[in-house]
Amino acid sequence: MRPDGGARMSIQMDFTGKRVWVTGAARGIGEQIARHFLTQGAEVVGFDREFTNPDLPYPCVTLDISRPEQVEAVCRQQLAENPKLDVLVNAAGILRMGNTEDLSVDDWHQCINVNASGAFYLFRAVLPHFKAQRSGAIVSIGSNAAHVPRTQMAAYCASKAAVAMMTKGLAREWARSGVAVNAICPGYIETEINSDWFHTEGGQKQIKGFPRRRLMDENALDAALTMLAGPAARFITGTLVTVDDGQSL
Repeated sequence: MRPDGGARMSIQMDFTGKRVWVTGAARGIGEQIARHFLTQGAEVVGFDREFTNPDLPYPCVTLDISRPEQVEAVCRQQLAENPKLDVLVNAAGILRMGNTEDLSVDDWHQCINVNASGAFYLFRAVLPHFKAQRSGAIVSIGSNAAHVPRTQMAAYCASKAAVAMMTKGLAREWARSGVAVNAICPGYIETEINSDWFHTEGGQKQIKGFPRRRLMDENALDAALTMLAGPAARFITGTLVTVDDGQSL
């Protein structure tokens, strides 16, 4: 107990009895996040456009988050089947690269529709549930690209900046609802999306330009996720937590 009689708040490492939804859970960062919550005892449901690994240790639901009508229908069905949801992690995302004159309009729209609009559609779909139970945590996976411009990545940077500002805006809008709305802004984590690049001469040169000259491990976000998804976030909302190993310094 504290001197004032209050209980000390520690970071909860046990999510037993909690139900967690993770988008982008078919592979990469989303899969790692889903597996992390499983190790903490949570009941996890993974969402993605396509699942090719039949051995994922959690239920997998096909969902294209860029389609608002599909998001609404799938979320409604999931909550009808099991009206319990404690944590939503928006981890789905895509990367479209190219200079302004080379990037197609379709690539621009895909990047914005999945990374930014998709997150908004999910927010809107789960809001009635969270408001009714007056509790819940939403953690979006943004990027340090939200505040650090990157060459040939204007669409991606814009989409992640939108996620960052949406997080703050919705946290303010839902301030009295009992829902914590936060985002993690990672740096580069080696995944199947970028692995080929980082094994090229140019990719190795980029890594050497980072202050610590390394990529982050796949579990680099686990501690921040645990904090923001649990009771430690009781007084944290509208916050962007940068976890990038100093890459943006």
